[in-house]
Amino acid sequence: MTAIDASPSEVPDHPTMMAAMRLAAHAPSVHNTQPWRWIFDGVRLHLYSDTDRQLSAADPRGRQLVISCGAMLHHVSTVFATYNWHTDVVRLPDPEQPQHLAAIEFRPWPDPPAEIRARTDAIHHRHTDRLPMLQPDGWADIVPALRNLVSACDIQLDVLDESARPQLARASEYSAGLHRYDMAYQTELRWWTGHSPLSEGVPRFAMISDAEAARVGVARTFPPVAHSMRRADLRDRAQVVVLSTPGETVPEWLHTGEALSAVLLECTVFGLTTCSLTHITETTAGRKVLAGLIAHPGVPQVLIRIGTAPDEPEAPPTPRRPLLDMFTVRRPD
Repeated sequence: MTAIDASPSEVPDHPTMMAAMRLAAHAPSVHNTQPWRWIFDGVRLHLYSDTDRQLSAADPRGRQLVISCGAMLHHVSTVFATYNWHTDVVRLPDPEQPQHLAAIEFRPWPDPPAEIRARTDAIHHRHTDRLPMLQPDGWADIVPALRNLVSACDIQLDVLDESARPQLARASEYSAGLHRYDMAYQTELRWWTGHSPLSEGVPRFAMISDAEAARVGVARTFPPVAHSMRRADLRDRAQVVVLSTPGETVPEWLHTGEALSAVLLECTVFGLTTCSLTHITETTAGRKVLAGLIAHPGVPQVLIRIGTAPDEPEAPPTPRRPLLDMFTVRRPD
């Protein structure tokens, strides 16, 4: 990679770069794999997928990996805007390097919209809530805002009717059954879940028991944890939305991740809690079920449960890899 000379005023300084990347690294990713690598060459910030962190059994095509990287890309753009930098993004800049997902150039942005600052603040509070939820407060006003956000990525957002719940539950059960005796899948799942001391993966405190999952209905099946009955009197009343794309291409997967990030942060700004789900869309049968529940042609990519959490202490943050494990600065020649 050849770096180009640039005036220091044209790019964020080093403390800003480090602070912004450290915060943006709280982006969601499948099983908290954090499958990205970033390189700053003195002028441009480059995003690469890290295929060593790909779920080979659950995600052989790398779809969920790219969606995860798209979520991180949106987090990066959001955070830099708060630091008064506009990000001009070129996606898939080099066809000969499929792992090179984006290149970012910077422009000063003296007065970014207040809503962007609110979404950056939301990064500190957003977390995946796998427990049963209450109905989302103010839902009728929030849906148009979410649709407007994802339309910029050419993504369709559909709210599933309550009557779709039984079909979703069956599709979720089918996905779990399909993988129950798949040893490669189960080994991979166990590797990425339940190891709280690590800086990656789903920590044990973020997992739910079988009894809690039964009251959700569309939860991913994780390795068993100790029995617990948090929110024991609550059966899930979250709204379920689907993000879908016109087709199945890497750019569309990347846009899905960006749209997913936008939805999760906006919901957090509104005081809602969220849980994104990709296990149903891992299977052809699951995608077919979801395609039958939306009112237009499209490829379902991600489900999101959106609701209101009972009044309780905020969940602890899930661990993140050290910044220098995923971010490299290469000084200009």
